[in-house]
Amino acid sequence: MAEAEAAVEAVRRCLASFPEEARELCFPESVPYLDSPPSPLQFFREWVCPNKPCVIRNAFNHWPALKRWTLDYLREIMGEKLVSVAVTPNGYADAVYQDWFVMPEERLTPFSAFLDILEKKVTSPGVFYVQKQCSNLTEEFPELMDDLEPEIPWMSEALGKKPDAVNFWLGESAAVTSLHKDHYENLYCVISGEKHFLLHPPSDRPFIPHELYPPATYHISEDGNFEIVMDKMSEKVPWIPLDPLNPDLERYPEYAQAKPLRCTVKSGEMLYLPSLWFHHVQQSHGCIAVNYWYDMEYDLKYSYYQLLDSLTKAMTPT
Repeated sequence: MAEAEAAVEAVRRCLASFPEEARELCFPESVPYLDSPPSPLQFFREWVCPNKPCVIRNAFNHWPALKRWTLDYLREIMGEKLVSVAVTPNGYADAVYQDWFVMPEERLTPFSAFLDILEKKVTSPGVFYVQKQCSNLTEEFPELMDDLEPEIPWMSEALGKKPDAVNFWLGESAAVTSLHKDHYENLYCVISGEKHFLLHPPSDRPFIPHELYPPATYHISEDGNFEIVMDKMSEKVPWIPLDPLNPDLERYPEYAQAKPLRCTVKSGEMLYLPSLWFHHVQQSHGCIAVNYWYDMEYDLKYSYYQLLDSLTKAMTPT
């Protein structure tokens, strides 16, 4: 029995020291800035393979969107077309609330009506955010595709594939993306305004809590109050309950050892967010952005992460 407890404790110590060792060997203390896009081969070697983020300037200066995409222009082009808008009471879509994983109310709204709310011409309960993924730019906003590129050519060449999705983002400053990770290589392009990213490398997994939560959805009633509608038939969703801006260190003391990277991506800048990096996102009011998701390679790097994730779960008290 004593030998088993000693072995468990040894694994705990390894998990506690691994993130710091990985950070010293592999990751910078801040997100580097590049003044121009590298060649496809250089980008693959220096950023994709080592799984390191960077902010790239002058990567899409030639896009008409940079000059055209004002709210007035978007209103003129999109008009009354119905688009998917996420509505929440607090700005947190797809986040843990009261021990449920709560998704936003997805509302089909005339785009001009959404802009009226964004520009505070009318008031409506809740926080509004055009944030539907699954390539909502190409599916719901094809009228805007002539103002940019359907792919990032040097990224497509570097990875040997086209993007899986191209997404359009526009919303209120109160709209926040909770801490999570994606299985995509992500190029996040800010057209106007600013995005504020808090990042953790995959190696920080031992310090970041993951738990299973039953799913639910916000629903606004006729009197304008939000309700949480439970989905008791669906499987539980793995998600991160911790808010990195105000972490509950009494409940999650391990997070005190994590060292997030922070960066602000401004208009005309592109963030390369590598696959499996944890990220939390805030934005300026009315920020317009587009991102390109390229499916990651499920290689040995992915297997290493799965091992780290499995060991962390095994060592986490239930």
